[in-house]
Amino acid sequence: MKKVYVSLIADLLHAGHINVLKEAEKLGEVTVGLLTLEACGELNDVPYLDYEKRKDVLENLKMVANVIPQKSASYKENIQLLKPDFVVHGDDWKSNSQKKYREEVLNVLKESGGDLVEIPYSKEINDIHIKEQMAKLGITSTARQSRLRKLIEAKPVVKILEIHNALSGLIAENATETVEDGEVVSFDGMWSSSLTDSTSKGKPDIEAVDTTARLTTINEIFEVTTKPLIYDADTGGKPEHFEFTVRSLERTGVSAVIIEDKTGLKKNSLFGNDVAQTQDSIENFSHKIRMGKQAQITKDFMVIARIESLILEVGMDDALSRAFAYVEAGADGIMIHSRLKDPAEIIEFVTRFREKDLSTPIVVVPTSFNSVTTDEFAKIGVNIVIYANHMLRAAYPGMMNVAKSILKHKRSLEAEPDCMSIKSILELIPGTK
Repeated sequence: MKKVYVSLIADLLHAGHINVLKEAEKLGEVTVGLLTLEACGELNDVPYLDYEKRKDVLENLKMVANVIPQKSASYKENIQLLKPDFVVHGDDWKSNSQKKYREEVLNVLKESGGDLVEIPYSKEINDIHIKEQMAKLGITSTARQSRLRKLIEAKPVVKILEIHNALSGLIAENATETVEDGEVVSFDGMWSSSLTDSTSKGKPDIEAVDTTARLTTINEIFEVTTKPLIYDADTGGKPEHFEFTVRSLERTGVSAVIIEDKTGLKKNSLFGNDVAQTQDSIENFSHKIRMGKQAQITKDFMVIARIESLILEVGMDDALSRAFAYVEAGADGIMIHSRLKDPAEIIEFVTRFREKDLSTPIVVVPTSFNSVTTDEFAKIGVNIVIYANHMLRAAYPGMMNVAKSILKHKRSLEAEPDCMSIKSILELIPGTK
């Protein structure tokens, strides 16, 4: 019997997949190469269902004889292993970002003597269309919360964008850009910044906006988005208070909280030693981390420790000592911060940390050292990159320029080129049409 190979993610099994599998079955015995989480990450398509759940569904289809893992977006390894007579795929990959994998398949099949069979793409029924429809329906708190850990595991680097209201949340949700090889890239999640949340409310960044008010904003954002959110909790307050913050965030569906190892009245880190700032002791902050971890109920919620040693200029060794101590206390990740434009000390920290710890996620916020690309961060071992205040910083100059233009010209005509059209605004908001 002829051997047939079909590669699938099968997160949302639909009529298009069934059609491909039926056509494949006509050619011989079908083996499905089921993409692992890491392989899906290479395609920027991280599934909601775990590998075993997706495998279980496929194994119960009569058209499928075998299911094996495909550990990369590349088909090469499995084709060389199985030497199939046919590889079956939808013909959409002739022109989309997967065309490089199609060319590779053709070259490998030429060596092994197999053929590529392409099935007409189901334009009306496809993953993208179905996921867009599901996004309109929203997402459960549990599904949203668990998403961040999957993204960290699947992708070389997770890209997070600051949001401070529902409109900026929609931008983080929908912004895309086509880059080299036709790959479409987007942000993976959102950052609720205490700085921009406070500023958008006209209040100073000194923890003047309480958790209840900030959760009200997050709930408004969650009503119109589906991506995971990381919450900036500043110092986290007293350990006893931090317990309740963790529970509130977890109930809401937030994926992670980041707390910094400082004490006293909050001052923005980018001031450094220009203002009085006091770093907490390792013992006290470790205790706070443990209290937060003990308070959480789900396994998916993350407590990430932010280290201020480089900001306060107390040295690299202090930063590293704290990092390892915080991981020992139960921290799910480490955020290292710097206010220098030169990324050298961040690179040194990550390099030295990775010499001893290869698994704990590392978070950076490149507001100052903004010349480093996400690809470069991924190469040195960074897992999450947060663009922490750019949406608010971009909005303010635009609004001020328009306001001044109206005053100067005594009309709004000259300001129109700097304004989004009302039609575009209405189209941006779900449910307007």
